[in-house]
Amino acid sequence: MMAGDYLRRSVAEFVGTFALIFAGAGAVAFARTATDIALANGLVIAVMVSAMGMISGGFFNPAITLGFVVTRRITAPLAVAYLLAQLGAAALAAVLLNWVLPAATATGTHLGAPALSGISAGKGVAVEAVLTFFLVWVVFATAVDPRGSFKQIAGLAIGLTITFDVLVGVGLTGGAMNPARAFGPQLVANHWDNFWVWYVGPLAGGAIAALVYEALYLGPPRPEPVGPPETGVEEIAPGTAAYE
Repeated sequence: MMAGDYLRRSVAEFVGTFALIFAGAGAVAFARTATDIALANGLVIAVMVSAMGMISGGFFNPAITLGFVVTRRITAPLAVAYLLAQLGAAALAAVLLNWVLPAATATGTHLGAPALSGISAGKGVAVEAVLTFFLVWVVFATAVDPRGSFKQIAGLAIGLTITFDVLVGVGLTGGAMNPARAFGPQLVANHWDNFWVWYVGPLAGGAIAALVYEALYLGPPRPEPVGPPETGVEEIAPGTAAYE
């Protein structure tokens, strides 16, 4: 379980989330195609997870934080610190975007706030939940599961998941998959249309993915020792190696 060292870990979460909102939301203002937006989001996450993963886990997303909370892989106080860092970074990044972008661009795009396009709010929740399920599933498979390859490809795998998720979702819901990604632009642009879609969907999808992966592949957090009792040899708990 991740615990302690709140300041340094929270700063890492702040920097990574700030980068995501600044690059991801900023790309909406000037991107020519959906591919441009998808690559902007995927690349920034791939880089920041690779850079900050060994410090904070590289969450940068309240939905991922919740996934770690419901599987008891992060303590409640650290989760609160992460949420404050993520939401604060999102708001500050949106403030900076509002300052640097031309007024017409900032207003026309609502600072990159996600929006529904041709679908109902209920369908939007389902889309965001499914996309976030894929994201958190990959996070657990690469960064949590000790059989995964965190040091080698976790950042790349997570970034590519963000990329294909955005390619699918950008024309429907904006493909946020992240309450912080929605919160910053919504707050600064004061644009709250169907705001709950980008909170309920990602949080539900992330929690379900974490719980299912935990139950199917990681098992109990502390298995019984293996080998004869006199040897004192104990197997490392599944899902903890990457964070110890």
